[in-house]
Formats: sequence, structure tokens, C-alpha cells
Amino acid sequence: MRRPDPGGSGRRGGPGPASAAEGTALPHPRAGAILLEAIVALVILSVAGTAAVTLVGQSADAVRRARAADAEMREASAFFHAVALWPREDLDRRLGERPQGRWKLIVQRPTPTLYEVVLADSAVSHEVLRTTLFRPEPRRPELAPPGWPEEAPAQSGGLP
Repeated sequence: MRRPDPGGSGRRGGPGPASAAEGTALPHPRAGAILLEAIVALVILSVAGTAAVTLVGQSADAVRRARAADAEMREASAFFHAVALWPREDLDRRLGERPQGRWKLIVQRPTPTLYEVVLADSAVSHEVLRTTLFRPEPRRPELAPPGWPEEAPAQSGGLP
């Protein structure tokens, strides 16, 4: 019958986990699991880093597109301010669709006194701005009562 080794190594040749003569230590039993955990942690970290870089890129692109849309809206609004000053005759001359710079200007007259003005992006055909303008019909002298002045009298700034 064999006796158990008092060093607990289960080997012959000396006490302890490894003899001094061998010069090597036994590997830790969890060494493979620790390496696997480190690799998984690096993968998670790299995926999170990639997602963060992608998010920053998309955010920068969204800001660029928003600035471009804002600049386009400002230009269109400035043009619409000029269109709002056009008299009835100018609006009548521009009825229909026509190119206006990088936009398409659409002027329609649904009623004798209303003009619908649309400014559309000619590249993708979406409306940039739309407005409706009121222009009174010109007075016809044959319908005016006798003695009616041709032009309306000028209004003074004060009360009568």
C-alpha cells in the first residue's frame, strides 16, 4: 500500500507543487478563462468605440445638412420677400412654372384676387416655400359712380 505524499503534489521527487530542480511553475487553472475574459472585454470596448465614432460622424453630417437647409430657407425667404412686393401685373406675367435660379417658381391664380406662389427645389421637386398673395382687381372706370376720382384720396397721418 502506498502512502500519500506529505507535500500534496501527488508526485515523487519532493514536497510542494513543483520541485526547485525543475524551475517551472504549474499554470493557474483559470489562466485560459482570464485570457478569454480579456479578449471579450477588448471586443466589447472596440465595438463601443466604433459605435461612438460612427455616432460622431453621423452627428456632424446631420449638423452640416441642417446648416445647408437653413441657408437654403434663408435664400428662399429673401426671394419671397421680393415676390411679395410684386404688383398684380408682374404676377400675371409670371403665371405658370419657370426656373428661378436653382429653384422652380410656380405662380397660379385660383381666384381673380388671389395668387398662389410656390418655390420648389428643381433638383428634387419638393416645396421649399409656399404663400398666397392678395392683389385687388384693378378698378374699371366704367363701373365707378359718376364723379368718382380715378385714384383714392391720400390718407393723412392724423385723425380728422
